[in-house]
Amino acid sequence: MYNGIGLTTPRGSGTNGYVQRNWASVRKTKDSVNYRTEEEIAKLDSASNKQPNREILDHERKRKIEVKCAELEDSLEEQGLPREEIAARVAAFRAKLSESSSGDKDVPKDEFGRVA
Repeated sequence: MYNGIGLTTPRGSGTNGYVQRNWASVRKTKDSVNYRTEEEIAKLDSASNKQPNREILDHERKRKIEVKCAELEDSLEEQGLPREEIAARVAAFRAKLSESSSGDKDVPKDEFGRVA
């Protein structure tokens, strides 16, 4: 017996007890599909366009500053400058970058709204 269908035991029935689906039964009606109207689509599109998270944008800006500072530090180390002077130059460069980027209210973005 399979899901309450079929024989409890195939013994003595002249069959092996395998339960098959009846492919001959056809549905009379097809499930109706509710299509969305143009107004509903516009409403869903406007709801899905969110503004980017300010914390994520700030983190991305700080990460880019640190990458530039690391590149400067590497280039100064290759020039053979002392450690103290490298630290001072990198700190001044970091201050200059953070000062200039904090003044920018308009963050450059690509066509998908991500920080470029």
